[in-house]
Formats: sequence, structure tokens, C-alpha cells
Amino acid sequence: MSEPVKVKILGHDYTVACPPEAKGGLLQSADYVDRKMREIHAAGKVVGTDRIAVMAALNIAHELLEAQAENQRMADVRQRIAALDARIAEAVEQDR
Repeated sequence: MSEPVKVKILGHDYTVACPPEAKGGLLQSADYVDRKMREIHAAGKVVGTDRIAVMAALNIAHELLEAQAENQRMADVRQRIAALDARIAEAVEQDR
């Protein structure tokens, strides 16, 4: 069952329905969004809360895509290491 959770983003209060077990993640997410929006606001190049929110969303989406790409690169490295490990084990077994 969801419960209302209040968060503050760029000086505005929002109430969001959230399952109790996800409350910590929601609060962390709201804090992250707030920090990103404050960074954009402080730079002074974007005016208007809606535009700041869109710019923050684009920046966060870019960070997410970069992290996913890095995760995929790491998965590829792990796969190659596992293949090399298998080849080494096979070579050691043949020498016995």
C-alpha cells in the first residue's frame, strides 16, 4: 500500500504516493533532482521552473545512458575474462 511522502524540489513541496519500502529511494531521488535543478538555476542560463526541470531531466537521462553504456562495457570485459579463464583452465587441464 502506498503512503504520501512529501519532498521539496527547488523550493516547491510535492506529495508523492510511494510504497513504504521505496521511501528511502524516493527521498534520495528527490534530493538528487533538487540538486541538479539548483545547479542549473544557479548557472542563471535557464529561466523558469519548467525549463529548469526539462534541462535537469535531460542531464539526468544523459548520466543514466552513460552509466548504462559503462555497465555494458564492464559486462563485455567480464565476459572476455571468463572466456580467457576457461581457456586457461582448459590449457592447464591438457598439461596434466
